[in-house]
Amino acid sequence: MLLDNFLTKGQEFLGCRYPIMCGAMTWISDYKLVGDVGAAGAFGLLAGGNAPVDMLENEIKAARDYSDKPFGINLITVSPIFKEQLAMVCDQGCDIIMFAGSIPRKPDIRKAQDAGAKIICFAPTAPLALRLIKMGTDALMLEGSEAGGHIGPVSLSVLLQQVLFEIDSVPIFVAGGIATGRMMAHLLMMGAAGIQMGTRFVMSDECKAHPGFKETFRKAKARDAVATPQFDSRLPVIPVRALKNKGTQKFRQLQLEIMERLNAGDIDPAKAQFEVEKFWAGALREAAIEGDVQTGSLMAGQSVGLAEKIMPIKEIVGELVQDAETELQRLHEVFHGAVCT
Repeated sequence: MLLDNFLTKGQEFLGCRYPIMCGAMTWISDYKLVGDVGAAGAFGLLAGGNAPVDMLENEIKAARDYSDKPFGINLITVSPIFKEQLAMVCDQGCDIIMFAGSIPRKPDIRKAQDAGAKIICFAPTAPLALRLIKMGTDALMLEGSEAGGHIGPVSLSVLLQQVLFEIDSVPIFVAGGIATGRMMAHLLMMGAAGIQMGTRFVMSDECKAHPGFKETFRKAKARDAVATPQFDSRLPVIPVRALKNKGTQKFRQLQLEIMERLNAGDIDPAKAQFEVEKFWAGALREAAIEGDVQTGSLMAGQSVGLAEKIMPIKEIVGELVQDAETELQRLHEVFHGAVCT
């Protein structure tokens, strides 16, 4: 396949057949989803989130019992139990650790590397990408603002030009708005080591998300996935992209209530930020697991407009690979014809 010519960098880093990553989704990315993604030749990530250390450790062990395929762990650096999670993950000898949430500390990167792990850090802006490389990250994840869940401020199309086209010192994976093999082919040709998707894998038979959650995704349009606003710089809310519903209205009201408490001195900024993150964790569970799609959080990327049917994971990966190969063959003929003429 022509596609094989563009997979080597990602294959070598992740240790899987196809450098297609299933993004870590709180409440959803459990050991079964990770294992089934691995069985299809792709790469799954367990979601650390705010999971108790013993629970996350059990998930790691369950993933290893369920499948012999490689997988990674996504840790949120702003989690109140991040350090405890990191220590356990290092003790478990995990091969790939992805740091998300905020800028990781250099000692944390070094600690994980000393335990034998390769580190991927999220880079939502070009300056941060350069800073993370200087700090020693082994790879970057460029995530554009088109993605679902917590997002950065810059679109993937701009990040590609600012970072992917300018940096070749570490493998660079990309995410945000990706749902088709044709798009994957072009990103690989641009130099990406691989891609990451979340929304598309929610729409799989194996995903544990509630049927009502998936059906809402199936009916949604790209424009329905909107980012939450920040009302005041004193409450540094990381924007969240989700489908519009009563839950997004609840969050707006929560921000206003927290701002009143900040003004009154009843809460400090750190506690205020914690209250915001606690809201999202609970609201996502309400929608994704319990099926309350009216008031829960429907975290989804704008690629939801391309996820039109629920399929087995093997078929999703197979379609991505086949469509990517078809696109590369088409371009090969176009380039060959241009040279000949």
